[in-house]
Amino acid sequence: MADEFRIDWDGDKVLAVLQDASFDGTELAAEHLLQVASSLAPHEEGDLERSGDVSSERSSGTVAVSFDRPYAVRQHEDLTLRHDDGRQAKYLEEPMGTERDTMLALIARAARSKGG
Repeated sequence: MADEFRIDWDGDKVLAVLQDASFDGTELAAEHLLQVASSLAPHEEGDLERSGDVSSERSSGTVAVSFDRPYAVRQHEDLTLRHDDGRQAKYLEEPMGTERDTMLALIARAARSKGG
């Protein structure tokens, strides 16, 4: 006689847990991105890199990394500006690509840890 087993599947609960974990992981990934971007941001007195922030809104699932100095966009987009060694334009855009695998791993780890 074969052993019997039963699985009660609550798909809505599973989906909610995964969405919550994914959001937590995305916040971690954004914090990592901010750290890398801040280290690349042009540095005169440090105001630009200190202005970096992660904002999130769980209800909409939105997570953002931003820099709020009036000159942040110009420093990011103008490739003709000169920067100190190790500092650069595209200080946020570049790590979105170079740190992709790390950020995805952070999201996946958060999902695994909540999944039990």
